[in-house]
Amino acid sequence: MDDEYEQGSDYNSYDDGGDFNLDDTNRNEEEIPESVKSFLVYFRNNVNEGLVFELQGLYEHSWPKLTEDYFEKRPWPHELQVASIVDADPVFMILYKELYFRHIYARMQRGPTLEQRFNSFYNYCDLFNYILSAEEPVPLELPDLWLWELIDEFVYQFQSFAQYRARLQKKTAKDLKLLNSNNKVWNVLCVLNVLHSLVDKSNIKQQLEVYASGGDPDSVAGEFGRHSLYKMLGYFSLVGLLRLHSLLGDYYQAIKVLQNIEVHKKSQYAHIPACQISTSYYVGFAYMMMRRYSDAIRTFSAILLYIQRTKQLFASKTYQHDQINKQTDQMYHLLAICLVLHPQCIDESIQHTLREKSYHEKMYKMQYGDLQEFENSFVYACPKFLSPCPPSTELVPDDYSKEAIRHQTQMFMDEVQQQKMLPTIRSYLKLYTTLPLSKLATFMAQNNRNNDGNWDLEKEIQTLLIHLLCFKHKMKNVVWLKGASGLEGKFQSGSELDFYIDNDMIHIADTKVAHRYGDFFIRKILKFEDLNRKLHHIKL
Repeated sequence: MDDEYEQGSDYNSYDDGGDFNLDDTNRNEEEIPESVKSFLVYFRNNVNEGLVFELQGLYEHSWPKLTEDYFEKRPWPHELQVASIVDADPVFMILYKELYFRHIYARMQRGPTLEQRFNSFYNYCDLFNYILSAEEPVPLELPDLWLWELIDEFVYQFQSFAQYRARLQKKTAKDLKLLNSNNKVWNVLCVLNVLHSLVDKSNIKQQLEVYASGGDPDSVAGEFGRHSLYKMLGYFSLVGLLRLHSLLGDYYQAIKVLQNIEVHKKSQYAHIPACQISTSYYVGFAYMMMRRYSDAIRTFSAILLYIQRTKQLFASKTYQHDQINKQTDQMYHLLAICLVLHPQCIDESIQHTLREKSYHEKMYKMQYGDLQEFENSFVYACPKFLSPCPPSTELVPDDYSKEAIRHQTQMFMDEVQQQKMLPTIRSYLKLYTTLPLSKLATFMAQNNRNNDGNWDLEKEIQTLLIHLLCFKHKMKNVVWLKGASGLEGKFQSGSELDFYIDNDMIHIADTKVAHRYGDFFIRKILKFEDLNRKLHHIKL
């Protein structure tokens, strides 16, 4: 494990976390319905017997249905009540408490109390200690969807606690004292340590490297990596690290952790839709912040096209249904920003969605230099950034909780400010094949000063030359072509037009490649014929 993570608080130091005894303000002592009791016993039996198919049905359908029927606005039964029903089965109780706290985070109007946040953390420590401290793979099988949502929820609860920790104005003296005395709870190094430990235990990086080269991942998986529980937890932990580094503003490291994962390709590991969508969202956003707009557009377009074609998968009200819909909307906003800053051709169906909905008006405003629209779209679509260091409880500005997002927004707006004039310049250049510098400078001056005539042509030409050089610079960025790492790439110009300046004349060349519609229709015809043959074979 890397030294930077060994320095952090190891999760093993929280083994006694279960003894953390605080009043649970949402403790529910009401009588448990018989149907819920039967469900919990059956659930426990399936966990112990490792019946993954049955567990998937119980997790995806039975648990949400019972939640809707009995626990829509209140917590599930307290652990002490459940323990008496399931014979205090230790492993099942850990899993039950994970679902119990997750339900409180998602459904309780006031959210979890500070005590519940602490207890949820200690429960995760118990779970990961059980999985990681074993000398041989533990006898536990869970559906891949549950494993993904477990890791995703673990990172989310850390994010939620960090935001809660940063809002100190309304905290009571008791809360501040608890925060100070438990400053290692939900510590960023501890969260990183857990995720990296799961990655190392599963040998998932080695497996992905062999898989990418066409080999057998089991040959390097080791005893733990061949076990489905460890393999999938390792893979999902990589995505968790991607999200965590993005929240902390380390975009280079965010992309780096996904080495040997080609995000735009399907694989045996990436079969959970919510995981694919979350991965593409954070990868695309990291590319955008690294000024790799072509890669960001490719990433967003690919996943949005996938969502369009599989929208029936997200029709039902699942646990992450709202999150998927929100991330989809956020990615359309980010794609709109990228297309304004770096125009290029995208799939017609995605383009149609951008034209039909409110995104079109936002893009129009951004193209005409509305910086407030850029900022509004960015703040809506960006992750909720975190500071790795919690604030002091003694001296803290009123808006410390917004410090991280304000810093990242300012970085983005500085980049936008540099490119503010480029859409206008592009719109003029697209109208000509040759254009005198003085004429374009006059256009720009009139456009900027509302025809008041109060400007100096020589100064305007010098300003225009700066903007033209900026155009050349900003339209050329690193683009991924091939390779195991998303950080690899070559400098390419992504502009649909190019130009050079000869003395006082601008010479413009349209670099846009005409669509080859014949190839498109031939591919569709061949695909239709292949589908027709398969259908005919099924009928026979």
